[in-house]
Amino acid sequence: MTGTSEKLGLQAAADGAARILDEVGRAVVGKRPALELALCALLADGHVLIEDYPGLAKTLIARSFATTTGTRFSRVQFTPDLMPSDVTGGSIFNQRTTEFEFRPGPVFTNVLLADEINRAPPKTQAALLEAMQERQVTTDDRTRALERPFLVLATQNPIEYEGTYPLPEAQLDRFLIRMRVGYPSAEDEWSILQQRLERREDELHPVIDRDELIAMQRAAEDVHVSESIGRYIVSVVAATRESPSVQVGASPRGTLALMKLGRVKALLDGRDFVVPDDIKAVAVPALAHRLALRPELWVQRVQAEDVVRDCLNSVPVPTTTLSS
Repeated sequence: MTGTSEKLGLQAAADGAARILDEVGRAVVGKRPALELALCALLADGHVLIEDYPGLAKTLIARSFATTTGTRFSRVQFTPDLMPSDVTGGSIFNQRTTEFEFRPGPVFTNVLLADEINRAPPKTQAALLEAMQERQVTTDDRTRALERPFLVLATQNPIEYEGTYPLPEAQLDRFLIRMRVGYPSAEDEWSILQQRLERREDELHPVIDRDELIAMQRAAEDVHVSESIGRYIVSVVAATRESPSVQVGASPRGTLALMKLGRVKALLDGRDFVVPDDIKAVAVPALAHRLALRPELWVQRVQAEDVVRDCLNSVPVPTTTLSS
Protein backbone atom coordinates (compact mmCIF):
# COMPACT_ATOMS: atom_id res chain seq x y z
CA MET A 1 0.00 0.00 0.00
CA THR A 2 1.12 3.50 -0.73
CA GLY A 3 0.47 7.09 0.26
CA THR A 4 -1.01 9.79 -1.96
CA SER A 5 2.35 11.60 -2.06
CA GLU A 6 3.90 8.66 -3.94
CA LYS A 7 3.18 8.44 -7.66
CA LEU A 8 1.76 5.12 -8.75
CA GLY A 9 2.88 3.60 -12.05
CA LEU A 10 0.38 2.34 -14.62
CA GLN A 11 1.38 -1.29 -14.12
CA ALA A 12 1.04 -1.00 -10.34
CA ALA A 13 -2.38 0.59 -10.81
CA ALA A 14 -3.43 -2.21 -13.16
CA ASP A 15 -2.25 -4.82 -10.65
CA GLY A 16 -4.22 -3.10 -7.89
CA ALA A 17 -7.34 -3.08 -10.05
CA ALA A 18 -6.97 -6.81 -10.72
CA ARG A 19 -6.67 -7.50 -6.99
CA ILE A 20 -9.84 -5.50 -6.33
CA LEU A 21 -11.79 -7.38 -9.00
CA ASP A 22 -10.57 -10.76 -7.76
CA GLU A 23 -11.54 -9.95 -4.17
CA VAL A 24 -14.97 -8.53 -5.02
CA GLY A 25 -15.56 -11.50 -7.32
CA ARG A 26 -15.41 -13.81 -4.31
CA ALA A 27 -18.65 -12.24 -3.05
CA VAL A 28 -20.34 -11.28 -6.33
CA VAL A 29 -20.23 -14.50 -8.33
CA GLY A 30 -20.02 -14.57 -12.11
CA LYS A 31 -20.37 -10.85 -12.77
CA ARG A 32 -16.83 -9.91 -13.80
CA PRO A 33 -17.87 -7.64 -16.74
CA ALA A 34 -20.31 -5.69 -14.55
CA LEU A 35 -17.75 -5.42 -11.75
CA GLU A 36 -15.10 -4.23 -14.21
CA LEU A 37 -17.48 -1.55 -15.49
CA ALA A 38 -18.24 -0.36 -11.97
CA LEU A 39 -14.52 -0.28 -11.14
CA CYS A 40 -13.88 1.75 -14.30
CA ALA A 41 -16.29 4.38 -13.00
CA LEU A 42 -14.75 4.39 -9.52
CA LEU A 43 -11.21 4.77 -10.86
CA ALA A 44 -12.46 7.54 -13.16
CA ASP A 45 -13.74 9.29 -10.01
CA GLY A 46 -17.34 9.01 -11.16
CA HIS A 47 -20.70 8.00 -9.75
CA VAL A 48 -22.62 4.85 -10.72
CA LEU A 49 -26.36 4.33 -11.22
CA ILE A 50 -27.28 0.62 -11.03
CA GLU A 51 -30.71 0.01 -12.53
CA ASP A 52 -31.85 -3.57 -12.12
CA TYR A 53 -34.34 -5.91 -10.51
CA PRO A 54 -34.40 -6.65 -6.76
CA GLY A 55 -32.05 -9.30 -5.41
CA LEU A 56 -29.27 -8.96 -8.00
CA ALA A 57 -26.49 -7.94 -5.58
CA LYS A 58 -26.66 -4.19 -6.14
CA THR A 59 -26.11 -3.44 -2.44
CA LEU A 60 -23.48 -6.16 -2.18
CA ILE A 61 -21.50 -4.64 -5.05
CA ALA A 62 -21.34 -1.23 -3.36
CA ARG A 63 -20.38 -2.65 0.03
CA SER A 64 -17.78 -5.00 -1.50
CA PHE A 65 -15.98 -2.22 -3.35
CA ALA A 66 -15.90 -0.12 -0.19
CA THR A 67 -14.47 -3.02 1.81
CA THR A 68 -11.79 -4.04 -0.68
CA THR A 69 -10.58 -0.44 -1.17
CA GLY A 70 -10.36 0.29 2.56
CA THR A 71 -12.80 3.21 2.32
CA ARG A 72 -15.65 4.27 4.59
CA PHE A 73 -19.12 3.14 3.55
CA SER A 74 -22.58 4.56 4.26
CA ARG A 75 -26.01 3.50 3.09
CA VAL A 76 -29.17 5.61 2.79
CA GLN A 77 -32.53 4.01 2.08
CA PHE A 78 -34.39 6.59 0.03
CA THR A 79 -38.08 6.82 0.97
CA PRO A 80 -40.86 9.35 0.22
CA ASP A 81 -40.51 10.92 3.67
CA LEU A 82 -36.70 11.26 3.57
CA MET A 83 -35.62 14.85 4.19
CA PRO A 84 -32.53 16.57 2.71
CA SER A 85 -31.02 16.89 6.21
CA ASP A 86 -31.28 13.10 6.56
CA VAL A 87 -28.67 12.91 3.81
CA THR A 88 -26.47 15.95 4.40
CA GLY A 89 -26.84 16.34 8.17
CA GLY A 90 -27.88 19.40 10.11
CA SER A 91 -27.35 21.55 13.18
CA ILE A 92 -28.60 20.43 16.58
CA PHE A 93 -28.81 22.65 19.66
CA ASN A 94 -26.40 21.59 22.41
CA GLN A 95 -27.87 22.52 25.78
CA ARG A 96 -24.50 22.21 27.51
CA THR A 97 -22.74 24.73 25.31
CA THR A 98 -25.92 26.64 24.35
CA GLU A 99 -24.70 26.53 20.75
CA PHE A 100 -25.76 24.76 17.58
CA GLU A 101 -23.52 21.87 16.54
CA PHE A 102 -23.38 20.38 13.08
CA ARG A 103 -24.02 16.64 12.97
CA PRO A 104 -22.76 15.27 9.65
CA GLY A 105 -25.11 13.04 7.68
CA PRO A 106 -24.29 9.81 5.84
CA VAL A 107 -23.07 11.79 2.81
CA PHE A 108 -19.83 12.42 4.72
CA THR A 109 -18.22 9.17 3.67
CA ASN A 110 -16.14 7.73 0.83
CA VAL A 111 -18.64 5.34 -0.78
CA LEU A 112 -22.32 6.21 -0.42
CA LEU A 113 -25.01 3.73 -1.40
CA ALA A 114 -28.18 5.63 -2.31
CA ASP A 115 -30.63 2.73 -2.31
CA GLU A 116 -33.75 3.18 -4.46
CA ILE A 117 -32.86 6.80 -5.10
CA ASN A 118 -35.99 7.43 -7.17
CA ARG A 119 -38.27 6.84 -4.15
CA ALA A 120 -37.28 10.13 -2.52
CA PRO A 121 -38.90 13.43 -3.59
CA PRO A 122 -36.97 15.82 -5.87
CA LYS A 123 -36.01 18.08 -2.94
CA THR A 124 -34.14 15.23 -1.29
CA GLN A 125 -32.64 14.01 -4.56
CA ALA A 126 -31.36 17.54 -5.12
CA ALA A 127 -29.50 17.39 -1.80
CA LEU A 128 -27.08 15.02 -3.51
CA LEU A 129 -26.49 17.23 -6.56
CA GLU A 130 -23.93 19.54 -4.96
CA ALA A 131 -22.16 16.64 -3.26
CA MET A 132 -21.93 14.64 -6.48
CA GLN A 133 -20.70 17.49 -8.65
CA GLU A 134 -18.74 19.76 -6.32
CA ARG A 135 -17.69 17.22 -3.65
CA GLN A 136 -19.01 19.57 -0.97
CA VAL A 137 -22.11 20.19 1.14
CA THR A 138 -23.58 23.60 1.96
CA THR A 139 -25.73 23.84 5.09
CA ASP A 140 -26.45 26.71 7.47
CA ASP A 141 -24.62 29.13 5.15
CA ARG A 142 -21.42 27.13 5.46
CA THR A 143 -19.72 24.93 2.91
CA ARG A 144 -18.03 21.73 4.05
CA ALA A 145 -15.73 19.77 1.76
CA LEU A 146 -16.17 16.02 1.40
CA GLU A 147 -13.18 13.75 1.87
CA ARG A 148 -11.87 12.20 -1.31
CA PRO A 149 -12.65 9.86 -2.77
CA PHE A 150 -16.39 10.52 -2.69
CA LEU A 151 -18.34 8.10 -4.85
CA VAL A 152 -22.09 7.54 -5.06
CA LEU A 153 -23.50 4.17 -6.07
CA ALA A 154 -27.23 4.64 -6.51
CA THR A 155 -29.83 1.96 -7.29
CA GLN A 156 -33.29 2.02 -8.74
CA ASN A 157 -35.86 -0.58 -9.74
CA PRO A 158 -36.69 -0.45 -13.48
CA ILE A 159 -40.15 -2.04 -13.19
CA GLU A 160 -41.84 -0.67 -10.07
CA TYR A 161 -42.64 3.00 -10.68
CA GLU A 162 -45.61 3.49 -8.35
CA GLY A 163 -44.72 6.04 -5.69
CA THR A 164 -41.43 7.00 -7.34
CA TYR A 165 -39.97 10.29 -8.54
CA PRO A 166 -38.02 9.86 -11.80
CA LEU A 167 -34.53 11.33 -11.66
CA PRO A 168 -34.35 14.65 -13.52
CA GLU A 169 -31.96 14.95 -16.44
CA ALA A 170 -29.66 17.21 -14.40
CA GLN A 171 -29.12 14.47 -11.83
CA LEU A 172 -28.89 11.64 -14.36
CA ASP A 173 -26.10 13.59 -16.07
CA ARG A 174 -24.13 13.58 -12.79
CA PHE A 175 -23.74 9.80 -13.01
CA LEU A 176 -20.71 8.73 -15.01
CA ILE A 177 -22.40 5.47 -16.00
CA ARG A 178 -25.71 3.69 -15.76
CA MET A 179 -25.33 -0.06 -15.66
CA ARG A 180 -27.24 -3.26 -15.15
CA VAL A 181 -26.05 -6.39 -13.36
CA GLY A 182 -28.38 -8.97 -14.90
CA TYR A 183 -29.34 -12.44 -13.77
CA PRO A 184 -26.57 -14.96 -13.11
CA SER A 185 -26.06 -17.94 -15.39
CA ALA A 186 -27.33 -21.32 -14.22
CA GLU A 187 -23.78 -22.40 -13.30
CA ASP A 188 -23.11 -19.21 -11.33
CA GLU A 189 -26.43 -19.48 -9.55
CA TRP A 190 -25.57 -23.05 -8.56
CA SER A 191 -22.26 -21.77 -7.14
CA ILE A 192 -24.24 -19.31 -5.02
CA LEU A 193 -26.42 -22.17 -3.77
CA GLN A 194 -23.36 -24.28 -3.00
CA GLN A 195 -21.89 -21.51 -0.86
CA ARG A 196 -25.15 -21.33 1.07
CA LEU A 197 -25.45 -25.10 1.44
CA GLU A 198 -21.92 -25.25 2.81
CA ARG A 199 -22.80 -22.33 5.12
CA ARG A 200 -19.76 -20.58 3.73
CA GLU A 201 -19.63 -16.80 3.54
CA ASP A 202 -16.53 -15.26 2.06
CA GLU A 203 -15.41 -12.39 4.25
CA LEU A 204 -13.79 -9.75 2.09
CA HIS A 205 -10.66 -7.88 3.12
CA PRO A 206 -9.07 -4.63 1.94
CA VAL A 207 -6.53 -5.20 -0.82
CA ILE A 208 -5.63 -1.49 -1.11
CA ASP A 209 -6.22 1.55 1.10
CA ARG A 210 -7.87 4.90 0.48
CA ASP A 211 -4.59 6.60 -0.44
CA GLU A 212 -3.76 3.93 -3.01
CA LEU A 213 -7.23 4.26 -4.53
CA ILE A 214 -6.64 7.98 -5.01
CA ALA A 215 -3.21 7.21 -6.49
CA MET A 216 -4.82 4.76 -8.93
CA GLN A 217 -7.28 7.45 -9.99
CA ARG A 218 -4.37 9.79 -10.67
CA ALA A 219 -2.46 7.10 -12.55
CA ALA A 220 -5.34 6.79 -15.02
CA GLU A 221 -4.73 10.42 -15.96
CA ASP A 222 -1.38 9.36 -17.43
CA VAL A 223 -2.96 7.07 -20.03
CA HIS A 224 -2.36 8.59 -23.46
CA VAL A 225 -5.30 9.72 -25.61
CA SER A 226 -4.22 10.48 -29.18
CA GLU A 227 -5.86 13.17 -31.30
CA SER A 228 -7.48 10.55 -33.53
CA ILE A 229 -9.08 8.87 -30.51
CA GLY A 230 -10.16 12.22 -29.10
CA ARG A 231 -11.82 13.17 -32.37
CA TYR A 232 -13.44 9.72 -32.49
CA ILE A 233 -14.96 10.35 -29.06
CA VAL A 234 -16.25 13.75 -30.19
CA SER A 235 -17.76 12.20 -33.33
CA VAL A 236 -19.57 9.48 -31.37
CA VAL A 237 -21.11 12.03 -29.01
CA ALA A 238 -22.00 14.34 -31.90
CA ALA A 239 -23.76 11.42 -33.60
CA THR A 240 -26.10 11.11 -30.61
CA ARG A 241 -27.16 14.73 -31.13
CA GLU A 242 -27.76 14.23 -34.85
CA SER A 243 -29.70 10.98 -34.55
CA PRO A 244 -33.33 11.28 -35.77
CA SER A 245 -34.40 9.20 -32.77
CA VAL A 246 -33.02 11.67 -30.23
CA GLN A 247 -34.66 14.81 -28.90
CA VAL A 248 -31.69 15.84 -26.75
CA GLY A 249 -28.25 14.31 -27.29
CA ALA A 250 -25.35 13.78 -24.93
CA SER A 251 -23.74 16.90 -23.46
CA PRO A 252 -20.00 17.68 -23.37
CA ARG A 253 -20.05 16.01 -19.95
CA GLY A 254 -20.73 12.81 -21.87
CA THR A 255 -17.67 13.48 -24.04
CA LEU A 256 -15.50 13.82 -20.95
CA ALA A 257 -17.06 10.69 -19.48
CA LEU A 258 -16.08 8.68 -22.55
CA MET A 259 -12.51 9.91 -22.36
CA LYS A 260 -12.14 9.19 -18.62
CA LEU A 261 -13.69 5.74 -18.87
CA GLY A 262 -11.64 4.90 -21.98
CA ARG A 263 -8.46 5.74 -20.08
CA VAL A 264 -9.37 3.45 -17.19
CA LYS A 265 -10.43 0.65 -19.55
CA ALA A 266 -7.01 0.85 -21.20
CA LEU A 267 -5.33 0.81 -17.79
CA LEU A 268 -7.25 -2.33 -16.75
CA ASP A 269 -6.10 -4.00 -19.95
CA GLY A 270 -2.49 -3.11 -19.15
CA ARG A 271 -2.03 -0.43 -21.82
CA ASP A 272 -0.81 3.14 -21.49
CA PHE A 273 -2.81 4.34 -24.50
CA VAL A 274 -6.49 4.25 -25.51
CA VAL A 275 -7.72 2.30 -28.54
CA PRO A 276 -11.16 2.47 -30.23
CA ASP A 277 -12.28 -0.78 -28.57
CA ASP A 278 -11.90 0.91 -25.17
CA ILE A 279 -14.36 3.60 -26.24
CA LYS A 280 -16.78 1.07 -27.72
CA ALA A 281 -16.72 -0.96 -24.49
CA VAL A 282 -17.87 1.95 -22.32
CA ALA A 283 -19.96 4.04 -24.74
CA VAL A 284 -23.38 2.54 -23.98
CA PRO A 285 -23.24 2.80 -20.15
CA ALA A 286 -21.60 6.23 -20.43
CA LEU A 287 -24.02 7.83 -22.89
CA ALA A 288 -27.39 6.05 -22.97
CA HIS A 289 -28.76 7.67 -19.79
CA ARG A 290 -27.86 11.13 -21.13
CA LEU A 291 -30.16 10.87 -24.16
CA ALA A 292 -33.77 12.03 -24.33
CA LEU A 293 -35.55 10.08 -27.06
CA ARG A 294 -38.46 11.38 -29.06
CA PRO A 295 -41.74 10.59 -27.22
CA GLU A 296 -43.32 8.76 -30.16
CA LEU A 297 -40.53 6.16 -30.10
CA TRP A 298 -41.79 4.82 -26.77
CA VAL A 299 -44.51 2.91 -28.64
CA GLN A 300 -41.87 1.35 -30.90
CA ARG A 301 -39.89 0.23 -27.82
CA VAL A 302 -36.75 1.99 -29.04
CA GLN A 303 -34.19 2.24 -26.24
CA ALA A 304 -31.38 4.73 -25.74
CA GLU A 305 -28.88 1.86 -25.62
CA ASP A 306 -29.85 0.87 -29.18
CA VAL A 307 -29.39 4.45 -30.36
CA VAL A 308 -25.85 4.60 -28.92
CA ARG A 309 -24.98 1.30 -30.62
CA ASP A 310 -26.29 2.68 -33.93
CA CYS A 311 -24.12 5.76 -33.46
CA LEU A 312 -21.07 3.60 -32.83
CA ASN A 313 -21.77 1.69 -36.04
CA SER A 314 -22.18 4.89 -38.06
CA VAL A 315 -18.97 6.65 -36.95
CA PRO A 316 -15.76 5.66 -38.81
CA VAL A 317 -13.20 4.03 -36.54
CA PRO A 318 -9.74 5.63 -36.61
CA THR A 319 -6.94 3.41 -37.90
CA THR A 320 -4.11 5.18 -36.06
CA THR A 321 -4.24 5.44 -32.28
CA LEU A 322 -0.83 6.72 -31.21
CA SER A 323 -0.54 9.84 -33.33
CA SER A 324 -0.88 13.09 -31.47
